[in-house]
Amino acid sequence: MTDTKLAPGDAAPEFTLPTADGGTVTLDGLRGKRVILYFYPAAMTPGCTKQACDFRDNLSQLTDEGFVVLGVSKDKPEKLAKFVARDALTFPLLSDPELTVHQAYGAYGPKKLYGKEMIGVIRSTFVIDADGKIEQALYNVKATGHVASLKKKLGLA
Repeated sequence: MTDTKLAPGDAAPEFTLPTADGGTVTLDGLRGKRVILYFYPAAMTPGCTKQACDFRDNLSQLTDEGFVVLGVSKDKPEKLAKFVARDALTFPLLSDPELTVHQAYGAYGPKKLYGKEMIGVIRSTFVIDADGKIEQALYNVKATGHVASLKKKLGLA
């Protein structure tokens, strides 16, 4: 496991991941679009639900501005499908149970939880430009208020 962190200007690591509805999404297939790729620890937990619903509630503005929003967790597609149905999520959730993509983006590794050092998913968000380069790399984001903060950084608030 590497402790690699991405920075603006870096090439976004390519991926192909299964979705909650049985499809797949590739970063390459989204060339020409700006992508908000966010990593969260676990579907249907309170913080992750808050964050996902926040993206859902702001999706039309983000879409109008040309963004595609994708959520990534280590959950299996079946659990993601339940999350999508339960919370009426309107953007793709991607499954990365092997944590390959998490690691490529530096979204898995040492973190502090309640003051204790542990290894796990680091709640992170990446804004990827139309050419596949990292515009923003935000690590250790908070679930609550994150979308509002992100919109400010993108000049949309």
